[in-house]
Amino acid sequence: NLGNVLTTQRKFDAAVDSYRAAVALAPSNPIAHRNLGAALLARGDRDEAIATLRRLVELAPGDAQARVDLGIALRDAGQADAAIAQFERAAELSPMRADAHAGLAEALYRRRQTARAAECMTRALELAPAHGPAYRMLGDMYHDLGKYDASVMCYRAATELDANDVDAHHRCAIVLLKQNRADDALHHARAALALNDRAAPAHMTLGDVLGMLGDVDGELAHYRRAVELDVTNPVLHDRLVFALATHPSIDQEETLRAARHFGEYVEADARPLAHTDTGSRPSGGRLRIGWVSGDLVTHPVGIFLEGVLAHLDRHRLELIAYPTSAAEDDTTARLKPHFDAWHSLLDLSDEQAAQRIRADGIDVLVDLSGHTALNRLGVFAWKPAPVQVTWIGFFASTGLRAIDYVLGDRHVLPAGEEAHFVERPWRLPDSYLCFTPPHPALDVGPLPQRENGVMTFGYFGKLGKMNDAVVRVWSRVLAAVPGARLFLKAGELDDAHAVRRTAERFARNGIDASRLVMEGRSPRADYLTAYRRVDMMLSPFPYPGGTTTAESLWMGVPVLGMKGERFVTHICESVLQTVGLADWIARDEDDYVAKAVAAAADPQRLGALRQALRAQLLASPLCDAPRFAKHLEEAFYGMWMDRTNAGADERAAAGEEPN
Repeated sequence: NLGNVLTTQRKFDAAVDSYRAAVALAPSNPIAHRNLGAALLARGDRDEAIATLRRLVELAPGDAQARVDLGIALRDAGQADAAIAQFERAAELSPMRADAHAGLAEALYRRRQTARAAECMTRALELAPAHGPAYRMLGDMYHDLGKYDASVMCYRAATELDANDVDAHHRCAIVLLKQNRADDALHHARAALALNDRAAPAHMTLGDVLGMLGDVDGELAHYRRAVELDVTNPVLHDRLVFALATHPSIDQEETLRAARHFGEYVEADARPLAHTDTGSRPSGGRLRIGWVSGDLVTHPVGIFLEGVLAHLDRHRLELIAYPTSAAEDDTTARLKPHFDAWHSLLDLSDEQAAQRIRADGIDVLVDLSGHTALNRLGVFAWKPAPVQVTWIGFFASTGLRAIDYVLGDRHVLPAGEEAHFVERPWRLPDSYLCFTPPHPALDVGPLPQRENGVMTFGYFGKLGKMNDAVVRVWSRVLAAVPGARLFLKAGELDDAHAVRRTAERFARNGIDASRLVMEGRSPRADYLTAYRRVDMMLSPFPYPGGTTTAESLWMGVPVLGMKGERFVTHICESVLQTVGLADWIARDEDDYVAKAVAAAADPQRLGALRQALRAQLLASPLCDAPRFAKHLEEAFYGMWMDRTNAGADERAAAGEEPN
């Protein structure tokens, strides 16, 4: 009784002494061991608590509560397998105990046995339905399983049981956003912030929602606030740098400052690794190239990488992939055979990943993400390879001094823009992109305008790229071409709210909803087929499409782009210039409208171009994978030689003999 009183008073040291005395007096008394185990856990003596609870189970093997207590202690100690065994036995002994099923579910979840964990948590909630945290965890499980509708239902159930469950509101917003249900996500994101306005992840999520809604200023404001609240979270920096790089009115100096801020923070916690003498070839004559990416799937990175890998000279290069995601698909299956090794970084810390890469003897390490999702820029801060370069995945500086080069071309990295990068620009001769045509190939269809007499403009991309200036200019185009339609295709348009909101944006610019065709997500083959319904694509600005531009040209549909003043704004330019379509790049908004109107008035020209465009694309450097691969090899060797020569200069300055 004294121990119980002391525990109630949170005097755990004294309570432990009291319970130990009780155990000494009655060593076979299960209650004494249970109380001692609980007190030991309360004061943080986990190992002794587990030993005590094991003794309890020996004394009372049929006591389900004892096994639940031991299971919880083992689970919290990271011994998930041992915990699972205890919870399973508890559930066998007492099938109606909700805590046994819930404990088993959580332990299974920690072991990534998510499907079975969800079944166990569902059973727990059947037995004890008024438990909000259990609904929240079940929502997490369904989220991980990709069952987003069920996940949302669970999170909402948690918030109904406890309107102040900030985590449930926040996670619900995240899943709704993945479903492109931005309006519903907005409600929960705001609810989460109302409960805790100092939660940096909640600010980030609200920024994500506002970005999908086209509110780029609101998006940016919440990303800034998130970084202010938690400078230690690299994901928050990623969001901020990305938003700054694509914002229509933010100058490049501010973007670079934010990138440098990230770089300084990350590199302060890293210790650059030492490398063997770069004057010799550690790879037996071949350069060993490492590729770090979370997008080795059907994604712009995977699409642009596939054709290149197939044509790299394996007598000169050894290729090792370092995926940062477990996701795989048909594209992954086609990419894997091109690599000599495939080493996941998913469960490794930045330091562990860097040590692994260094142990592999990588000569040139390539970042394919920049400040996009699933990046591992923190690994690069450890300098696991003598030469490090960023390519494809991003369109601004990473901010890391540890990354030596940014790979581009004369279009995306024109002379005079080097100052906006921490990295040294390395320009490929033609384009920094190499397009892998879709397979199987779909035929180019006839010009829709000739078939139905109606000019159809199109845009197949994220609605977030349609800022107010883009909507205004596209509305001017529609106003100047009587009867013309704009075909918008985006995943966000699966949501009726997004359809209504998009129509309202154009209505404010004088365009009736009847002139808009809006469709949501579709399978890839259907998505490509949809290009047959478009006469001409309109590229947004300042954040244009790269993959969508190339895919449009492949399907015979010309793309109208806008000349820009920074890397991201030059992407469409680079594609069009490389394919020989420089006349489809507008100087400014007025020129953009004029070019669109002129093209719409000349169906003869559009029809002829449609039939010739695929051949023109295939004949261009953009699709010349062998040529591109040769240029990329030369770039890697050039970077390596620069490093080697720099090392030789340093050794000479130190009075050492040349290698």
